Amino acid sequence: MRGMSTIEIVTKKDVELVDITDSVEKFVQGVKDGVCIVYTRHTTGALFINENENGLKQDILGLLEKLVPKDAGYHHDKIDNNAHAHLRATLLSPSVSIPVENGKLVLGTWQRVFFAEFDGPRRRRVIVKVIGE
Repeated sequence: MRGMSTIEIVTKKDVELVDITDSVEKFVQGVKDGVCIVYTRHTTGALFINENENGLKQDILGLLEKLVPKDAGYHHDKIDNNAHAHLRATLLSPSVSIPVENGKLVLGTWQRVFFAEFDGPRRRRVIVKVIGE
C-alpha cells in the first residue's frame, strides 16, 4: 500500500481538457498489482478517460456546451456566475479508478486520463492514491 500524492495543474483557459496520464503513471511505477484512484476535490473540474485526439476533445467540449450552456439563467449564477461549470462537472465525475499491473496503468490503446477544467484559469490539485503491492 502507498500513500497519497498530488498532481498540480495550472490551467490557462476558461474551459480546458488537460491530459494528466503521464503524471499519474509516475506514481504507479514499482506497483506489481493494484489500483490507482485519481480524484479531484474541485467542484468545477472533473476527471474522465478517453482518447487524446483534438477533434474528439472539441466534440466533448461542444457537447457539454450544448447540454449546459453558460449564462442560461441558473440559480447559482446569482452567487458567483459559474453554475455552468458546476453542472458540467456533475455530468462527468470527480474520480477515476484504473487497474495497475507491472508498474503501468491498465488503459486501452488510445485511453488517456484527463482533468477537465470548467472554471479557469486556475491552479488545481488532483489527488492520486495507489493501493497495491
